[in-house]
Amino acid sequence: MLSINNLSFYFGSRPMYDGANLHIKPKDKIGLIGANGTGKSTLLRIINGEYQPDGGSISKSGDCSIGFLNQDLLSYQSNDSILSVAMQAFERQNILQQEIDKVLHKMETNFEDSDVDRLARFQDEFEALGGYTMQSEAEAILEGLGFTTDDLQQPLHTFSGGWRMRVMLAKLLLQKPSLLMLDEPTNHLDLPSIEWVENYINTYEGAIIVVSHDRFFLDNTVTTIVEVTGAKLVSYSGNYEFYIEEKALRNEIQKGAYENQQQAIRQTERFITRFKAKATKARQVQSRVKALERMEIIDDVIDENAKVNFKFNFGTQPGRFIMTLDKVTKAYGAKKILTDTSGTIERGDKIALIGANGKGKSTLLRIIDGSEPITGERTIGHNVIDSFYAQHQLESLDVNNTLLDELKLTGTGKLETELRGVLGCFLFSGDDVFKKIKVLSGGEKSRVALAKVLISEANFLLLDEPTNHLDMMSVNILIQALQQYEGTFVVVSHDRFFVSEIANKIWYIENEEIKVYPGTYEEYEIWQEQRKTNAVVEETSKKAEVKIPEKKVVVNDFEKKEIQKKLKKLNQSLSEIENQIAQLETAKTEKENQLADPTIYNDPVALKRENEDYQQIQGKLKQANDIWEEVMMEIEELEGSLV
Repeated sequence: MLSINNLSFYFGSRPMYDGANLHIKPKDKIGLIGANGTGKSTLLRIINGEYQPDGGSISKSGDCSIGFLNQDLLSYQSNDSILSVAMQAFERQNILQQEIDKVLHKMETNFEDSDVDRLARFQDEFEALGGYTMQSEAEAILEGLGFTTDDLQQPLHTFSGGWRMRVMLAKLLLQKPSLLMLDEPTNHLDLPSIEWVENYINTYEGAIIVVSHDRFFLDNTVTTIVEVTGAKLVSYSGNYEFYIEEKALRNEIQKGAYENQQQAIRQTERFITRFKAKATKARQVQSRVKALERMEIIDDVIDENAKVNFKFNFGTQPGRFIMTLDKVTKAYGAKKILTDTSGTIERGDKIALIGANGKGKSTLLRIIDGSEPITGERTIGHNVIDSFYAQHQLESLDVNNTLLDELKLTGTGKLETELRGVLGCFLFSGDDVFKKIKVLSGGEKSRVALAKVLISEANFLLLDEPTNHLDMMSVNILIQALQQYEGTFVVVSHDRFFVSEIANKIWYIENEEIKVYPGTYEEYEIWQEQRKTNAVVEETSKKAEVKIPEKKVVVNDFEKKEIQKKLKKLNQSLSEIENQIAQLETAKTEKENQLADPTIYNDPVALKRENEDYQQIQGKLKQANDIWEEVMMEIEELEGSLV
């Protein structure tokens, strides 16, 4: 479908790509990874035609269409509703809808036989292109990405950049390009939306290239990892977990080959040094010299797993209770965030505050920090010293400072050698420490700001989305730093791998209350999955008018008989639903036959009514099929418990 051959691309004299190759086949799911600055986003722009390669070629098949979600779309503005913007994806269908409306309007006052033919032609193409379902499809995708039904008619310009990015993602998904390219999509999605996108990608019929630092997202969506390293593209046939294992194996093989070659070089050099003055060995010496010159040198393995090891110093130790919130209420006008809720943070808590956007995670973090006014009581514990990291703090860095000067502003009194050591832990080595803040990338600025927070000698940290803009190596550094941190922290993050590595307690906001799960993220996910399963069982039971117990192990004949009774009732309900579906399908066919009758076009009012009836039948048919699937799932679950 698309082939990159011997690609070369330079930024000034620096080679971003030099002889790189990649072949993308239909339905490939590719995760593009690499350190910040290696050229991942650049490659996507080259494929999209925004940048021209300095050498090599990119060839694609004639039917290859490309959709590109990039950070530039954050600035897109429009007065149209978000539903209208998303539905711009249906370019041909929108044109046909306008033509159909024009013909119907004309037929109300000036009927001509030619109009009937035109209308039938437009409607046939409109139906073939899925025109009757395009609005419901757009609504489903937007709501899957976190928008409410009320949001859909709101103008795009009233939403923040992250939410506008979701609209543009929805538009791309509706266009269904044969190659979909996503640049850090999870930066602008909350956990429920990330999970929805994962499910969507898994059923997407085209090819996908995604740049992401979210390991869980890559593990759940891609089947190939392509690493940008050494100006080349190196492929691994598996997800990110497979890549980690396979790369370790390749590195081990390369390390062995490197050491063997180095030993052979040393032996050859010793032979040359020892016998170069002997005439009898001249031919052998020359032969070995030429062999060294012809030798293709194997590179040593570069250790990309940076290790963090520095001691966190607390000026004072806090008491047992870090923070207590009692009967806290917070609202923005009519929008309620928290209502009469309480929570306690104890010394040693490593809390991850998670959940959907708009629920108030960042607001709660500011309440804990004391920078957000509330109704209720906020009590800070004895000897608590806090430090707050948020994305806006990147803007507070003095752009004219060097990295060293910026860290000195923390006032910790650390020596320059100590500060250089800290910067080294955050991948700033050698003369990097003398760089000006203004020349750093977004990810590099994030690392500097995080370093400032971590050396502040605070015993209570508040971190709002600290992994945004960090590459995987930098995320790994932050994980190690927080694992070594002996104080208390609260982190807002949508990066599930990051959360799973650092949290021992989960907070989330539900029904305007602070909820606490006293365990790791992995345990929380299992618990939440069980809650969802129980909710589905309960909802399906109501729809099927059959009460179904929670799934449990059958231990005796009595329970088997009870489950068999439930199965009998469920199968009766299933039969009734199937009869309803059959009737609706018959009605749909009859309605299609009526719409195919040319005489109907002589009466525009009747035609409009028949069209509305047809769409109503389609909606009922979809709803009946959904209920059938849910009942069928419960039948399979109960039958499984009898095995």
